[in-house]
Amino acid sequence: MSALIQIIGLIMNVIVMLVIVQFVIGLLFSFNVVNSSNQFMVQVYRSINALLEPVLGPIRRIMPDTGAIDFSPLVLIVLLQILLIILSSVPY
Repeated sequence: MSALIQIIGLIMNVIVMLVIVQFVIGLLFSFNVVNSSNQFMVQVYRSINALLEPVLGPIRRIMPDTGAIDFSPLVLIVLLQILLIILSSVPY
């Protein structure tokens, strides 16, 4: 049971890191630090979006529209951290 909890925790940490990388790449594109014609960065960004969209999509549908700011990655990180705390407190 302990190994399963550790594997789930590892997967959650990977998802959090992907959300952070997606956010940073999005900022780099927004502030024109990285040109959008850089095909490598565009493919990395699209790949991360494709991985995270099944998780972020339902959160976006539930949350109210906040305009240009997307709070769904923040909500996902908070929910994953809460789940990680709950899993770490489960006795095994």
